[in-house]
Amino acid sequence: MTWSEVPVDIEPAAGAVLLSGIPGSGKSTVAAALAARFAASAHIEVDALQELIVRGGRWPTPERDAEADRQIFLRARNACLLAGSFVGAGFLPVLDDVVVRRAHLAYYRRQIAVGPLHFVVLAPGAATAGQRNLARDKTLTTDWSFLDTAMRTELTGQGVWIDNAELTVAETVDAVLAATGLTATG
Repeated sequence: MTWSEVPVDIEPAAGAVLLSGIPGSGKSTVAAALAARFAASAHIEVDALQELIVRGGRWPTPERDAEADRQIFLRARNACLLAGSFVGAGFLPVLDDVVVRRAHLAYYRRQIAVGPLHFVVLAPGAATAGQRNLARDKTLTTDWSFLDTAMRTELTGQGVWIDNAELTVAETVDAVLAATGLTATG
């Protein structure tokens, strides 16, 4: 048997989904569940791209940190490159990232070259997100609840906002599908 190169790209997927919200809003859980609804999909957890940095990585902090800010855009660029590769290969990418500022969203929109980018914000409110943070295994050392106000100030009117405070994961996925017009295939 001989090995030969096979084409990677096929009929492209119908764009990409960028799922945002403050820590505790349910981004990663909903993104994985949303991706699972499609026959061909990928979940791109942008925090995992940050974790690829072995030395010199700087996580965002509430204090101004120019290097951490630069790395926020670096990981967004890498997420968009990865998303484009998946789209070309016929996989619908679902990216999850904390996008708080218009400049960050505009960067995603400029970098993603894969068709429509469906921007969805999970907005259960700061109190609900805080309760969820306390209940999960992943311990946050910083209270990020202030991002709820910042996000609402910066991004109101951008994309689709879903209050998932009282929704199950499945109901939230249904709401994302209805809001984006994407049709689950899996």
